[in-house]
Amino acid sequence: MTKVKKDSIVEDFHGTKVSDPYRWLENPDSTDSIEWSNQLGKECADYFTTAPSQHTDKEKLEALFHYTKHFVPEKVKGTLFYQRNEGLQNQAVLYKEKNGQESIVIDPNRLSEDGTVAMTNYAISYSGQYISFATSTHGSDWQEIHAIDVANNEKLEDHIQHVKFSSIAWSPDDSGFYYSRFPEPGTVSPEDESNFNTVYFHKLGTKQQDDILVHEQPEDKELMFSAFISDDKKYIGLYVNEGTATENRIYIKPINSEDAFIKFLDQQDAEYSYITNEGSLFYFQTNHLAPMGRVVAIDINAPQKENWKEVISEQQGVLEYVVALNETLVVAVQQDAHHQLHLFSKDGVYKHEIELPILGSLTDISRNKEEDILYFGLTSFLNPTTVYSYHVGSNELDVVAESEMTVDTDPFKTVQVFYPSKDGTKVPMFITYRKDLELNGQNPVLLYGYGGFNVSMTPSFNPAVLRWLEKGGVYAVANLRGGTEYGEAWHKAGMLENKQNVFDDFIAAGEWLITNNYTRKEKLSIMGGSNGGLLVAACMVQRPDLFGAVICRVPVIDMLRYHKFTIGRYWIPEYGSADNAEHFPFLYAYSPLHNVEAGIKYPPLLIATAESDDRVVPAHAKKFAATLKEKAHEDSTIVLRLESKAGHGLGKPTSKIIEEWVNFYAFLDKELK
Repeated sequence: MTKVKKDSIVEDFHGTKVSDPYRWLENPDSTDSIEWSNQLGKECADYFTTAPSQHTDKEKLEALFHYTKHFVPEKVKGTLFYQRNEGLQNQAVLYKEKNGQESIVIDPNRLSEDGTVAMTNYAISYSGQYISFATSTHGSDWQEIHAIDVANNEKLEDHIQHVKFSSIAWSPDDSGFYYSRFPEPGTVSPEDESNFNTVYFHKLGTKQQDDILVHEQPEDKELMFSAFISDDKKYIGLYVNEGTATENRIYIKPINSEDAFIKFLDQQDAEYSYITNEGSLFYFQTNHLAPMGRVVAIDINAPQKENWKEVISEQQGVLEYVVALNETLVVAVQQDAHHQLHLFSKDGVYKHEIELPILGSLTDISRNKEEDILYFGLTSFLNPTTVYSYHVGSNELDVVAESEMTVDTDPFKTVQVFYPSKDGTKVPMFITYRKDLELNGQNPVLLYGYGGFNVSMTPSFNPAVLRWLEKGGVYAVANLRGGTEYGEAWHKAGMLENKQNVFDDFIAAGEWLITNNYTRKEKLSIMGGSNGGLLVAACMVQRPDLFGAVICRVPVIDMLRYHKFTIGRYWIPEYGSADNAEHFPFLYAYSPLHNVEAGIKYPPLLIATAESDDRVVPAHAKKFAATLKEKAHEDSTIVLRLESKAGHGLGKPTSKIIEEWVNFYAFLDKELK
């Protein structure tokens, strides 16, 4: 490659001088940046031209993806609404069914020729006559909201813009819906385009400019609001969040009141999720004084903590979510990174467990109060989502929709192990492989992790992983600290100044797989995306001797400047900020961009990013690639895959998912010795 431009920028962080020679890559539209990206794109294309397995892998992956994918339904006034993907459709289609008659409500595949416009969210009105739905183009976090008259099969002219991370909450009378939006671009400074979140009510049949202001809080410009309607339809509530902090606030007021919201739970001292209410008595799921979670009842007229009533105390497992179904509370508990369902009465008396057919993960839950029925999806590493209905009164569990795979998963199995991390902490890990696998240290392993933002890596089905298993590979998922596998304490043990624990956990997982003869370091590959991209990049930089290949997807890399791009500042509660003198040392210590050493032969690295990623901007990946190409040993393989018409992963079409995995497997086949 020709000589690459380098800036002479040096910043002073609390007395530490830090150079940033590739800051110019933060501007994707500059001539230098475009030329550099084009050159790296050519190198990427040349690299995969010589990978022989791609044609076979593409055929196999298309066959594996070609099965019917079912989603959890919602029943409204006798009509069942549900999504389904027939197999290779780029986007799932929304259907309705009544009296055995099925019809299409919304087909997102008709919104674009290449499937890059996705329906990311939808909400059904209380009568079932209307649906409002959000769309995203090219994977952007920015979305638009539309509406459809289901009864008359007519798309309405309603069109809402400047929306990101918004809920949609219909008014009980079907007249319109509540949503939150950001300022119109150009009306505020660029750094404030994701600030000043505001709640509006949109009345059907009107223009967005006529929407009614419901709540704004400009003095706290970084707060975000998400509206919900109470079960009795008498109150409107707001979830109030500051970035990605798990702690939130709750505001409430009578739905017909013109008064301001009551700042009901305003201390931001814990996580609170609305469950149901009986008049002024509101039930919340919270981790206040209970890191594993509990259920409390709070009278909004006497909200002082001494008046709270504990309904369900902290359990052995993590209370993931709670659904109220008439007089029953259905509690999803996460135990050792898989799910269980338990029933309690509304006054907290334990009833029984719903026996689930497999050890796996719940994908979603919905309820039909009129029929006392619960719908939920259940999946695992080897089982695509099966949708079940559970009738509370009769204790009957029935299959609603089940996928039929074209491949037999019986030759494979999943085991769960617990391994010690560097500090002795026991960490769970799922390992999936062929039943006849020999533990001879010669098997290719793909180790996956995330470790952050209170996200658990519970068992989930990915047809692309089956291809890896067919090829004789082992797929391992480590349940690292930073997630919520063991509650808020597990999360806090992997955030801010404790972030190194996450990397130690992942490195220890790799070492355990080698010690226990699943593989050797030359055949050990690691993969992670977003925060997981940070994970694998940091581990690669810290232990370049341990891994045979690294796939780093849409990664956060520059930990000193991440908060200056798009919504990066939302992550400060999780990572910290280099602008803070107390945070800078631990961020600088692990920031992958700033810990690349000259002359080191790093393991083969595939960095996958996307031009339209407006959550983790591609500058992270580009600066990392440029730094490695400058400093790493000349024999190091560095491939940058820059995808067009794609973002962080939101609504990615099936065709693009398959293309991506074809490249991933070509890379692993080529590099794992």
